[in-house]
Amino acid sequence: MNTDNRLRWRCRRGLLELDLVLQGFLDGGWGRLAREERILFGRLLTEADADLWQWIQGAPAPIEYEGILMLLRHVACPTSNQETIGNHD
Repeated sequence: MNTDNRLRWRCRRGLLELDLVLQGFLDGGWGRLAREERILFGRLLTEADADLWQWIQGAPAPIEYEGILMLLRHVACPTSNQETIGNHD
């Protein structure tokens, strides 16, 4: 299994919503990341699904992930980002 396939496999999660966001990011933003950002994204994928989904929705996240989460939100859900993710009042 090559690196791209391994990464795609790691982005397969227990939540369909996470699958869609992470796969969207791989398709639209992964190629733009610097080496350090790719390493950080890999670390982000080690986090629990529940935490990751909350952070994507805008819940406070560990400071080290703030930048990559912002990129992830922007690339994977550019039009719905401000309207739906994190706005469940």
